[in-house]
Amino acid sequence: MILSNLPVLQVIIPLLAAPICALFPANRIAPIFTAIITFITLVIALTLASNTLETGSISYPMGGWKPPFGIEYNVDLLSSFILVLVSAVGFFSSIYAFKSVDAEIPRSKQPLFYSMFLLCFAGLLGITITNDAFNIYVFLEISSLATYALIAMGKDRRALLASLEYLILGTIGATFILIAVGFLYMMTGSLNISDIALRMPSLSDSIPVKAALAFFTIGLALKIAIFPLHLWLTNSYTNAPSFVSTFLSATATKVGIYVLIRVLFSLFGYEFSFKNLGLDKIVIVLGVFAIIIGAIAAVFQNNLKRLLAYSSVSQVGYIILGIGIASQTGLTASLIHVYGHALAKAALFMAAGCIMLQMGGVRLNKLQGVARKMPITMALFVISGLSLIGVPGTAGFISKWYLLQAAFEQQMWFIFAVIIFGSLLAVIYIWKIVEIAYFSKNLTDTRNVTEAPLLMLLPMAFLVLLTIIFGFYTQPIVGFASNTAEYLFNLSN
Repeated sequence: MILSNLPVLQVIIPLLAAPICALFPANRIAPIFTAIITFITLVIALTLASNTLETGSISYPMGGWKPPFGIEYNVDLLSSFILVLVSAVGFFSSIYAFKSVDAEIPRSKQPLFYSMFLLCFAGLLGITITNDAFNIYVFLEISSLATYALIAMGKDRRALLASLEYLILGTIGATFILIAVGFLYMMTGSLNISDIALRMPSLSDSIPVKAALAFFTIGLALKIAIFPLHLWLTNSYTNAPSFVSTFLSATATKVGIYVLIRVLFSLFGYEFSFKNLGLDKIVIVLGVFAIIIGAIAAVFQNNLKRLLAYSSVSQVGYIILGIGIASQTGLTASLIHVYGHALAKAALFMAAGCIMLQMGGVRLNKLQGVARKMPITMALFVISGLSLIGVPGTAGFISKWYLLQAAFEQQMWFIFAVIIFGSLLAVIYIWKIVEIAYFSKNLTDTRNVTEAPLLMLLPMAFLVLLTIIFGFYTQPIVGFASNTAEYLFNLSN
């Protein structure tokens, strides 16, 4: 009975846990409860992924109403891929939060803080698992509203401004997505993504359908923070509590990318999106600008969290670029990079949170010699940074290798050069931090600074370990990504 209801339990458990968490007293119950809930969702996600690999896609009609008449949850290769990522990052982040949140959020506000996190968490899982276009919008709003509150709880007053900026841009993006859903419903009379996809070939010349794709793409571009619609991301990641920056950097944009892939390949189809409308050219241009400008901006930052935020803009560009190449190899590279970047960036923001806790800030000119006092934190930071660069032996190398292979197959030599150039820029901004932390002669007074607490180091170390494992033992993630890419291209044909 329980196993047959796992798809709905994946969402309903954290969704129901959120208001319960808000009622807890201001003690240690809320973080422990949150860690338990995220662990349960991780177990469910892994079970669903295993079942999907064995038996194929899982359809769960809500309330017994068969699709397309009722709301359907659907777990296929792509959604199970993202469910595991969101659940895993949520669990490891919740362990990290024990010390991080204590240092940045007043104890009296922590039950509400964790409640907002669980709402955001449930929303992201709901976006991933639903097969209903309108429900994507509903869950998107649930996660976004909770995210605005989480960002606003940052200690710096600029967090309020960042939250307001994200609220305004996020609302515009959500409105565009809702308009797209309205156009599709007007033309097809259905909200079920699979049902709409079946009707799409006969509607390919319809102006409202083309408008729906345009509205979907722009709305998701805002949510994903694709250049030049990225400004909310840099301010939000910089000023949000460290735990929030960690979780959002690894999950929020990745779920947005999931929806974009789902829309382009499952809903509208590869032929319509790329061959008929030529969207691949626009996506490639945006990806190229994101890679280069995001990396250049990161080089000139003097705040570690802002540097990592601009790095995220650049790294998202690689994912978008792989989608724009519009081949199975390119999409495989994008999916691998989703995982590799999520693991590395979560670990990097965890390291930034450790430094903030122990040093009282993350401005680079205050971090001279920090590696001498926090050797484990900085060692883990460096390894994660090597993955962003794409050094062999890390997950980042595997994704960039496949991306270079995709560019080579399509003879896109300019794209090939952009990937290399972007990686060289990543070397510069990662080395900038390494030089300050390890080789600076004018050491900051760090006599009272010690290594970060064990509960903050353990989840960060595990994420770095996964980055290395996937760098050497590539079959699990490469096999999953390549099978998913093949599945999506078969859906489009």
